Amino acid sequence: MGLLALLWGSCFLWIELALTGLAPVQIAVVRCALGAAVLLGLALVRRQRLPRDRGTWARLAVAALFCNALPFVLFGIGQQSVDSGVAGVLNATTPLWSLLIGLLLGTERGPTPRRVGGLVLGFAGVLVIFAPWQRHGLASWGALALLGAAASYAVAFAYMGRELVGRGGPVAISAAQLAAATGLSALALPASPPAHLNATAVVAVVVLGVFGTGATFVLNYRIIEDEGATSAATVGYLLPVVSLALGALVLDEPLTPGVVAGMAVVLVGVALTRPARRAAGRDRRPPAEQRAGG
Repeated sequence: MGLLALLWGSCFLWIELALTGLAPVQIAVVRCALGAAVLLGLALVRRQRLPRDRGTWARLAVAALFCNALPFVLFGIGQQSVDSGVAGVLNATTPLWSLLIGLLLGTERGPTPRRVGGLVLGFAGVLVIFAPWQRHGLASWGALALLGAAASYAVAFAYMGRELVGRGGPVAISAAQLAAATGLSALALPASPPAHLNATAVVAVVVLGVFGTGATFVLNYRIIEDEGATSAATVGYLLPVVSLALGALVLDEPLTPGVVAGMAVVLVGVALTRPARRAAGRDRRPPAEQRAGG
C-alpha cells in the first residue's frame, strides 16, 4: 500500500507536466497504452495468459471505463483549472464513495465503527492539510470533473472486487483491462485538439504510463483481492501526504505545523481503516465463494 501511494502520489505532478503538450484525452490514451505494454511484457515473463472468454472481456470493459478511461480524462480536464490542493481534497473522497457504494451494493463486508471512523478521520486530515476554504476553484467545472473521477474510481473498485478477482492472473487481468481502456479512450481522440509535443510532456507521460499506471495496477489488484475494495480505496488518503513530502524533499517547499498535523491525522485514519490481521485471514475464501457471499 505504501509503494502504491508513492507511485500514485506523484501522478498529479506528471499529469500537470504532460498537459504542457498534450490534451487530457491524449494523455489518457498514451498512459493506458504504455501501462498495458508494461503489463503484457510482465504477463509473458510470468506465463500468465490473457482471458479468452467473452464474459471476462465484457467485465474488463466495464472496469476499464470506470477505473481508467473516464477518470484519466477527468483528471486531465480538472487539472487544467483547479490547483493541486483542491484536487487532492476531491481525489481523497474516493474511500467515502467506495464505502457508500459498497454498503448499497452489499459488497462491503462487515463495516465496523472503527473503519467508518477511520474513513471520516482520514478525510478530515486531508481537509486540514489543504484548507480548501482558503482556496479558489472548489465550485468550478474542473472541481466537478475531479469529484467525478473520484466517484468513478470507487465504482470501479467495488465492481472489480466483485466481478474480476479470481478470473485469472492479476498481471494478465491488469494488462487486459488497460488494453481495453486504451481502445475506449481512443474513441474520443477525433474530438481532441492537436498535440504540441515538447520534451517535458513526453517524459512526463512516459513516466505516468510506465510507473503511475502499469506498475500501480498490479499492486491495486493485490490489495483488492486480499482486503477488499474499501481498503484499496483508502490509498487515496495517502496521495496528498506523498505529494507534500515529495515537495518538501525535492522542491524545498515549506511544511507548516498545520500540514504536519493533517498528515498525522491522515495516517491514523488510514491505519484505522485497515482490517485486523485475524479478520483478514478468516476472510481468505476462494474468489467464487467471496462473490457468492457478497
